[in-house]
Amino acid sequence: MAILGLDQTLNSNSSSPRHASHQQRLRQEDAEEEEEKLLLKGVRHLCERGGITRLPARYVLPPSDRPAAPDQLPRTSGLIPVIDLVRLRAPAERAAALAELDAACRDYGFFQVVGHGLDDGGRGMLDVARRFFDLPFGERARHMSPDIRAPVRYGTSFNQLNDGVLCWRDFLKLVCDDLAAVVPSWPDAPADLREVVSAYARSSRRLFKELMEAALEALGISGPGAGEVLADCDAGSQMLMVNCFPACPEPDLTLGMPPHSDYGFLTILLQDQVNGLEVRHDDRWVLVDPLPGSLVVNVGDHFEMYSNGRYKSVLHRVRVNSSRSRISVASLHSLPPARVIGPAPELVNDENNPRRYMDTDFATFLDYLSSAEGKHKSFLQTRRLITS
Repeated sequence: MAILGLDQTLNSNSSSPRHASHQQRLRQEDAEEEEEKLLLKGVRHLCERGGITRLPARYVLPPSDRPAAPDQLPRTSGLIPVIDLVRLRAPAERAAALAELDAACRDYGFFQVVGHGLDDGGRGMLDVARRFFDLPFGERARHMSPDIRAPVRYGTSFNQLNDGVLCWRDFLKLVCDDLAAVVPSWPDAPADLREVVSAYARSSRRLFKELMEAALEALGISGPGAGEVLADCDAGSQMLMVNCFPACPEPDLTLGMPPHSDYGFLTILLQDQVNGLEVRHDDRWVLVDPLPGSLVVNVGDHFEMYSNGRYKSVLHRVRVNSSRSRISVASLHSLPPARVIGPAPELVNDENNPRRYMDTDFATFLDYLSSAEGKHKSFLQTRRLITS
């Protein structure tokens, strides 16, 4: 167990070769148990111990799942659409901007947003996130839990109890459904974390509501149907995933997050200027170059279901690098957890557009997540009625 520096030399006083072999097995088992405990404390803690020049075996992906070299990947320059909210808010330009939004959700499942007004809040959010991960391990560890349902949770990997291969990531998960109730349970260090994060959560929720209103209009859903969904957005679920992807000694052997799609309606991603996000488009992985001042938005599984397949929840993953840590904050938005999600009646036609998905809810997703390895698009596939 090289990363622990454990001495596994046989006891020279062993009374017999058989006894020596038994002692060796016990030491091997103890070393493996200690290494497993260390890895579950997170990537930051592992790196802070120093001397990590090789990737521990638990992080090494099979060759078929490893990322290609960055210089072999196409970039998104001119590819993933950019939606300017200033145009969306201008009556004379709204129709054209709605058409662009509709095409982005339909053809890519991802788009970048500018003119959102979250600039200062975004910078403050990234700064406090970075300072949280810089705290001593003991401070961060106060919030560690293997329970994926915990409303406040510091953890590592993707689903650390079920992942066959661990991910090169640590995260702080914060449920934001009722800020007044949950903020007192959030970390109290750094001292300004609760203030900065709650302000960013409120701003991103307002942006989610604005984007949902526009997307429903683009889908042709209006009247009581749209009003009901927008009311649910106001009372809906929100979760912040604050991510840290430390510099990695062998980045071509692992991933910060495996291929996955998001469960909700929309995810709003704030990221620093370090490359890492890759999107699956036209059967290839595309590296997303951060556009200064932009937020990345993607369609989630629930929105694909609600749109009856018109909008696409696509696979994405995160790669890491050998020189720079990367910070991102994903704000995941959906309807209230108890709300049953199914195709909008306005978008179902038995002759031309039959129902393509069965109904689902958040509890069903959590049950799936706790019992399956968290990668690929398996959950959405389990809800499909028509696969073509």
